[in-house]
This record gives sequence, structure tokens and C-alpha cells, in this order.
Amino acid sequence: MSGEITLGLIGGTGLTEWQDDVERLDIDTPYGAASDPIRVIPIGGVRLLFLPRHGSPHRFPPHRVNYRANMWALKHAGAEQVLAVSAVGGITGQYSPGTLAVPDQLVDFSWGREHSYHDSPDVPLVHVDFTHPYEGGLRRGVLDAARQASIGVVDGACIAVFQGPRLESAAEIAMARNAGCDLAGMTSLPEAGLARELGIDYAGLAVVSNWAAGVGGDSISEDDIAQTLKEPMSRVRRLLDALVAQLKG
Repeated sequence: MSGEITLGLIGGTGLTEWQDDVERLDIDTPYGAASDPIRVIPIGGVRLLFLPRHGSPHRFPPHRVNYRANMWALKHAGAEQVLAVSAVGGITGQYSPGTLAVPDQLVDFSWGREHSYHDSPDVPLVHVDFTHPYEGGLRRGVLDAARQASIGVVDGACIAVFQGPRLESAAEIAMARNAGCDLAGMTSLPEAGLARELGIDYAGLAVVSNWAAGVGGDSISEDDIAQTLKEPMSRVRRLLDALVAQLKG
């Protein structure tokens, strides 16, 4: 449709309710299968392309997600902008559990992941600039939508991307803090770098689910994380509605 607005959405915990009664796209990629079929969800005049990062049901841990196939599939389904929602641990003071943050920087502590499309003689080598991993119009749009909807978000955060699936040690979190990181996650890379290689405007929305190891003083349980995420994920869905309205104009 002429003038149609398409937004890609990658999500994991808390965004899996969009499962039934929607069109699904199975897109073949040169990099294998994406984590799941893409859900095509018309919302307020915007074509939302939702891809569950870990599959549905949840079956791919962070180090086993096929990030190259996921981003390639979204691009070839029509997404020029992709918003990635992820649960993270808080390292520094203003990122307490329940906080929403719009990150602006990344440090990669993961290893062994397929992190580039430029890794064979068949693909011309390009060294993409990654000075500012999140610098496009979508990031500004997320911040504007949050203001319009009166949803509190922290503008800016550096995410330390760890390998997973285990949570980090207190020493690893101390290292990340010393490196200038505010949040601990497991999925923002290679996602952001792959998006840059494909020319996709990629923005992140980080949902703080817990204090990172050694910060809050308590052990971290999956049950506690799931409980903590319930309320902020309702704010994420409100923010998405506001973003869709803004994109539609």
C-alpha cells in the first residue's frame, strides 16, 4: 500500500501475547531460519512486524539466537526501522528495577556469535561506522512518544552485553561498571551491529528487571525477574501505542 508505515519490533520476555489470529511470514534467509515467523500486526495504521527474539515458545538462549537471520528477515519483510525491547540488569544507581531506559551506547563482552554479514568472499567488505550505535530518528521518536504519553524513561545508558545464558558474576558486573556501563544485557549485540550493516534505523528500549549481580546484595531468581517485569511491560505497551500514533502522524 502506498505510504504504508512499517515498524519492526523485536521482543522477548513480556511481549509474547501477539501470537494468534495474525498473519505470519516465514522468510527464507541466506543465514538459516529466523527465531520464529514474523507476526504482521496492523496497529493504528502502522504495519508492525513482530519477531519473538527467543522463539515462541521461548527456546533459543541468547548465545543461540540466529541474529543474522532475524535482522535479515525483518529487513526483507519491509522494516527500515526496528525497535528492540530487552530485559536487563541495573548496574548504576538510576537504573533500578522497573526502570525503562533508551540506551545510547554498547560494550560487547559476548563471544563466538555470528556478528557480521561481511564474513565471506561473496559479500563485499564494509567497515561500518559504529561510533553511536543508536543515533537514528527512531530513538528520538521513542523519547518523544514517551514524553507525549507521560511515561518516564531514562534518556541514555550504556549496555554491557554478556554471553549468557547464565547471569553474570559480581566481578563481571564490577568490570562492566569500571568500563562505564550502566546496564547488563545479553542480546543488544550483535543485533545493533547487524542492523547498522543493513542500513536499518535501530533503537533499543531496555526494561530493568533486577539489580545486576553484586549491586543489590540479594541473589537473583527468575521468578523475581518475571514478577518485576509485569508492571513495566504494561508501560512498554503504552509507549508502543504512543510511538505508533506518532509514526502515523
